[in-house]
Order: sequence, then structure tokens, then C-alpha cells
Amino acid sequence: MLRLNLILIAIILASALGGVASQHQARKLFTTLEREQERARQLEIEWGQLQLEQSTWASHARIEKIARERLRMKPPAAGQVLAVEAPQ
Repeated sequence: MLRLNLILIAIILASALGGVASQHQARKLFTTLEREQERARQLEIEWGQLQLEQSTWASHARIEKIARERLRMKPPAAGQVLAVEAPQ
């Protein structure tokens, strides 16, 4: 009977230690999940800012302004425009 009690106590202790270990692992994984979700939110914010910046840099008005000011470009005169039709 004593041997059976010792075996049962060992099984209970092993089970308790397994439960504690699995709970600890679950908490670690939850902390990691929250950290990665926060990182994903930060990346989404950065992505939105980059899209806004890209649309600002690529706006037609900005490109036209740079072409006129820095490159000293201007629209062609009416006589300089040649229309070419694509063959069908």
C-alpha cells in the first residue's frame, strides 16, 4: 500500500509540475503575441506614413514645379507638338 501511495504522489507531483510548466509557457507565448501585435500596429502606422509621403513626393504639381524651377523646362509651343497615331 505504501508503494502505491508513493507512486500516486509521484504521479500527482509530475502532473502538477507539468501544469505549472504549461501555464508558464502559455504566459510567455501570450506576452510574445502581444509584443508582436504592437509591432504590427507600429508597422501599419509607418506604412500609412510612407504611403502619404510617397503620394506627396509623386504629386503632379510637385513634379511640374521641380521641372520648371530646377530643370527649367516649359511646355512645348503649339508648333512643336507632333501627334503620332498608333497602327491598328
